[in-house]
Amino acid sequence: MTASQMVSAELLSRYDRPGPRYTSYPTAPHFTSDFGADQFRRFALAADGQARPLSLYVHVPFCSSPCLYCGCNRVITHSTESAAAYVKRLLREIELIAPLFHDREVVQLHFGGGTPNFLRPVQLELIVESVARYLRLSADAQRDFSIEIDPRFTQPSDFLHLARIGFNRVSFGVQDLDAEVQRAVNRVQTAAQTFGAIEACRAAGIESINVDLMYGLPRQSLDSFRRTLDAVIAARPSRLAVYGYAHLPQLFKPQRRIRAEDLPDAGTRIALLSAAIEALSDAGYRYVGMDHFALADDGLVRAQEQGTLHRNFMGYTTHAGCDLLGIGASAISHLGDSFSQNRRQLSEWSDAIDAGHLPVWRGLVRDRDDRIRAWVIDRIMCQGEVCVTEAEELFGIDFWTYFADARKRLTPLEADHLVWVCSSRIVVSPAGRYLLRVLAACFDRYLQPAQPAQDTPERYSRVV
Repeated sequence: MTASQMVSAELLSRYDRPGPRYTSYPTAPHFTSDFGADQFRRFALAADGQARPLSLYVHVPFCSSPCLYCGCNRVITHSTESAAAYVKRLLREIELIAPLFHDREVVQLHFGGGTPNFLRPVQLELIVESVARYLRLSADAQRDFSIEIDPRFTQPSDFLHLARIGFNRVSFGVQDLDAEVQRAVNRVQTAAQTFGAIEACRAAGIESINVDLMYGLPRQSLDSFRRTLDAVIAARPSRLAVYGYAHLPQLFKPQRRIRAEDLPDAGTRIALLSAAIEALSDAGYRYVGMDHFALADDGLVRAQEQGTLHRNFMGYTTHAGCDLLGIGASAISHLGDSFSQNRRQLSEWSDAIDAGHLPVWRGLVRDRDDRIRAWVIDRIMCQGEVCVTEAEELFGIDFWTYFADARKRLTPLEADHLVWVCSSRIVVSPAGRYLLRVLAACFDRYLQPAQPAQDTPERYSRVV
């Protein structure tokens, strides 16, 4: 069955609405300032007693130039002094939190941004060495140490250094290779820079490579995006993430420089996604879920087949059963039944670190209902299937009585063959896998009753 037979443009268009990405449940807009450093410390110590392994996220906010589509927390600068000061404070933050986690094993380490390779390899090595000093870096072959890279600011020797540090996966930001599209979003990046960096990465022995693409960008056409897809597929990365551009100029000031009339219309946007689905499926990539594709022998696919795929603020991960610890400005942690986020503003985060304080800004504590719904949503997003009897045994509920409202919301999706529902199981159909956010939203009590129409688009991106 081809991708176009699994999901039609008409179906994608009909369900294209704003909705959460479910990197957590409850989602980040529901975090509050009632949760602070004391609560973080309490949950960290409780989690430490369980000795769960750690998934560590390090946020590097700096970028040399603004990509207009970006909604990430970033600081535009060319200052090497700013980078050095940030690294110094990251090392201090690691020292501050280390007593809460003792000798916990770090099985996943990810540097995100911003542009993590704004820092030089020697600075990245200092951070990794500090983590190894206060926590414990896993030596297991299945560990996942990854970094996001902007190919415009690398040289071949950088990848040799990254490999020596211990990185075994690299994610390259590409978005689109068309020069007109690149100029429209202020990210001019040649094919030679992109594929030269991928080649250098492999030459250094780092074989696990992810490429990020984006559809719905200004001046993007079906023909130009197909050329990008063909070129990237020829490079054969292990994974691809194909994100829909979220135009939210009311939230992200740089996006106000993008002219609305340059954006693809709804029909073209759907066609762009359909082209990506078709091209990647034909090239042997499996659709993992939520914009992510991977080759059949990739760890994400194996984890999904084994039922161990997990989703957190870094996206899909093969390391379920970990506590997520975020360091750096705006980084998010998930410890036990708590979520917390560091201060977003670099100055505020810096002030907290300089004062010797944990830089926690906001968060929340999940209640029993949150835990139940999070479990169901995770099964939908990661496995595409919910075992009703397993949920009933885990949580002591009568599933369909507990989720009577969700059952009603599933009915029209069932009629459109997006999901199959019976007394003992919920199974996402091949077509439904491209609309996982819509299916998960059926179980989200924070969206019920629906947000006012004028509020929802400001909070969440569209699902297609």
